[in-house]
Amino acid sequence: MIRAQVLICGGTGCTSSGSKLLIEEFENQLGAYDLHDEVKIVRTGCFGLCALGPVVIVYPDGTFYSRVEKDDVEEIVREHLLKGRVVERLVYNDVPEEIKHEVEGNVSLNDTAFYKSQKRVALRNCGVINPENIDEYIAMDGYAALGKALTEMTPEQVIQTVIDSGLRGRGGGGFPTGRKWSFTAANKADQKYVVCNADEGDPGAFMDRSVLEGDPHCIIEAMAICGYATGASEGYIYVRAEYPIAVARLQKAIKDARAYGLLGKDIFGSGFDFDLFVRLGAGAFVCGEETALMTSIEGNRGEPRPRPPYPAVKGLFGKPTTENNVETFANIPQIILKGAEFFNSMGTEKSKGTKVFALGGKIKHTGLVEVPMGTTLRQIIEDIGGGIPNGKKFKAAQTGGPSGGCIPASLLDIQIDYDNLIAQGAMMGSGGLIVMDEDTCMVDIAKFFLAFTVDESCGKCTPCRVGTKRLYEILEKITRGEGTLEDLDKMEKLCHYIKDNSLCGLGQTAPNPVLSTYQRFKDEYIAHVVDKKCPAGVCKHLLSITIDPDKCRGCTLCSRVCPVGAISGAVKTPHSIDTSKCIKCGACMEKCKFGAISKK
Repeated sequence: MIRAQVLICGGTGCTSSGSKLLIEEFENQLGAYDLHDEVKIVRTGCFGLCALGPVVIVYPDGTFYSRVEKDDVEEIVREHLLKGRVVERLVYNDVPEEIKHEVEGNVSLNDTAFYKSQKRVALRNCGVINPENIDEYIAMDGYAALGKALTEMTPEQVIQTVIDSGLRGRGGGGFPTGRKWSFTAANKADQKYVVCNADEGDPGAFMDRSVLEGDPHCIIEAMAICGYATGASEGYIYVRAEYPIAVARLQKAIKDARAYGLLGKDIFGSGFDFDLFVRLGAGAFVCGEETALMTSIEGNRGEPRPRPPYPAVKGLFGKPTTENNVETFANIPQIILKGAEFFNSMGTEKSKGTKVFALGGKIKHTGLVEVPMGTTLRQIIEDIGGGIPNGKKFKAAQTGGPSGGCIPASLLDIQIDYDNLIAQGAMMGSGGLIVMDEDTCMVDIAKFFLAFTVDESCGKCTPCRVGTKRLYEILEKITRGEGTLEDLDKMEKLCHYIKDNSLCGLGQTAPNPVLSTYQRFKDEYIAHVVDKKCPAGVCKHLLSITIDPDKCRGCTLCSRVCPVGAISGAVKTPHSIDTSKCIKCGACMEKCKFGAISKK
């Protein structure tokens, strides 16, 4: 009889940290202690606390172990699973002060500060079930929503429920999901399609990947519901090939769903036929745009098409098509099963439900979070993310990736929803949230995101193909200390030209990081141009590294690590830097134990 379960994160993050080796070692140690019949090992999806991986949770008590290594496994098995004694040195104990007296060392996942403010809807099964076991999904009310839709609701009622829920597209545009479905449903055709956009390409974004890895059946169920509502009989999941774990679990989930009669002919005896297929993308960012994605599924080069006609009229293979991203679909089963009120009771007036964010950058707790719409940026960064490490100050947060914009420290209490972000020159995007501290150069950040869009432009239209390249050249000129005030004017005008004339969303939003940083941090741009200085000390061409002779002890560590031999000096005497040789790599600063080396 199973008396305990050991849940081990099998998402990409923890897998890269060695969770596969942990699973093997747990199996070995359970055998050594003759516990195989009493303890079950479950490989789950992402728990969310990626910075603490590999993560191990022991149930039924829910003890949460973090940064577990192979050498720790024998102790966990011997002490916890055999003797019932928690291995306290491995327990993650970052809990709010007000409940510390309640947990007494046995910290569960829900006790942590990271989870206290979260509300998991799209991520409800991630880290909870074995994503490769369809029975576990069914045990968590899986496919109940599909059964309800097919046996108790008309297609029109399904669409109306989604409309009433207030769900908006989580892929970036925020278009009302129910209305999109109604457009496809209204068009008559001999064939219609449902497409799931899993081509997650924003730097630092991993929300969709984690859902696919941790709960693939919820996407299958949601797409079948969408097919029923819109009159489609086939669906395609377009996922980038760089997600091998997600692809493998999706393919197994589809195979199992077919075997259970949940895909294919006459589902639930309703007469409704629906089947799904996976298509792999080669990693082109532009294929995240819906028309480019469909062009790629058709076997052609992934380039956007002019709209109208919109996909609801002429989409995949020229047929009416409904396209939503992974997170949007992940909310559908709960909306159908629990009703529109369940979802629209969360969030703000115009942005209902929850939103998943991939929290990264200069933050203590990098990982995946899901919070109600309207949660403030401060709550996400300080309460959930644990704040900025190393005593640094928060400077800005980039939302929406290369298509988004920066939110400065002065707006730290902004409520996160679609309209608030757009009003501040940013956007929700798919959910990447990159945190920056005082050591971040905002001109350099704008250049980083623009470099990404320059590389990812498909080249079909001139404003994007040429305009973004010219814009990048201006930023490069500024960060080299060669920019002028005229360049700043030219940069701003070019941004608006690219936005107004590009064919698709990639080009139309490419200037956003430049415009938002220029608007919010104009003084930094002027410092680069007028003073020829980088206030954050990032842009190498505008830096000088010096050694303070009063602090230097002549330990020679700096000269030994300098890759170009720019530092000279005798032992126990102050050293000096030859600025003509110095490449400003910062290696000497990292090694200096006396704070004698600085950049300015």
